[in-house]
Amino acid sequence: MTTCFQQLAQALNYGPAVLATVTLVRGSVPREAGAKLVVDANGQAFNTIGGGAGEAKVLRQAQEVLKTGAKQFVEIDLSGAPQRQTQGVCGGHMGVWLERWQGEAAKSLVQTILQRLNQGKSVTLVTPLDGSGDPYLADNSDPVDSATAFVETLQPPPTLLIVGAGHVGIQLAKVAHLIGFQVAVQDDRPEWANADYYPQAHQILATGVEGAIASLATHQNLYAALVTRGYTYDLAALHLLLQRPIPCQYIGMIGSEKRVRQVYGAIAQAGIASDMLATIYGPIGLDIGALTPEEIAVSIGAELILVQRGGTGRSLSERLRQQLRDTWPSQEQIEPV
Repeated sequence: MTTCFQQLAQALNYGPAVLATVTLVRGSVPREAGAKLVVDANGQAFNTIGGGAGEAKVLRQAQEVLKTGAKQFVEIDLSGAPQRQTQGVCGGHMGVWLERWQGEAAKSLVQTILQRLNQGKSVTLVTPLDGSGDPYLADNSDPVDSATAFVETLQPPPTLLIVGAGHVGIQLAKVAHLIGFQVAVQDDRPEWANADYYPQAHQILATGVEGAIASLATHQNLYAALVTRGYTYDLAALHLLLQRPIPCQYIGMIGSEKRVRQVYGAIAQAGIASDMLATIYGPIGLDIGALTPEEIAVSIGAELILVQRGGTGRSLSERLRQQLRDTWPSQEQIEPV
């Protein structure tokens, strides 16, 4: 989301721009409500709302909105129904709101959004859908009629704090950056925690873990991966992370079950409640048989997505393959030719 508004801010420096926002979804669709793309004054598009013919339709209408300034609601039919003009076969429908942003007021609004998100704070953006006004930011106390406006809470970019700058940490930073996380790296060894090893890092904290975690104390969307060189380092980090006033979205800890149990035992003796221990993902990652640092990083990245998006971790083909096994005729049922 931060990237999208950065693109919008850059586009506004050269003229008006159209922000396309998915405001309605039904059934199976490629993107979620709130997904956005930006079309600048030259007609160049940034980001995606799902691609294909549906997005092409939005881009065509965006050209009209750029010229006239008239706000539009574009319906995308992905039902694949016969004898209907559809834009795909996913099975659902999407509604996309197109609005032209321009001028100093729009620039100021975008900068305020970016400032708050970069501070690790969420922000509520209200987009009137009845032509009553321009988008604005709302406080939690402001009454908003969701029937006439699209209300969305923009979350700060998820930040992954990598505690331990070793071989796994190096590969994990690459994966986390690729899937949209800002990366902060902590290690008290500057020969490991440096920009040469971590060019993707938003922050490199070559200091003790206490100061590193304190510097992220107000971040509302923090994930943590403990990939340290020893369980005593895990123990120090967990003490601090579990006592944050804003709970982490995710805490994962690398190591064998034996190592993880040692840490759990030490934490429990320190008086940390067992229900807090249950929130830790240890051993870290999904079971995909990973062995190398690169494979382990992919395993952790997959678990980060699972937690962020609410997945199951099962193979996407599992249900269909089972249905095929249940319905496919057996050799005994097949009549010889």
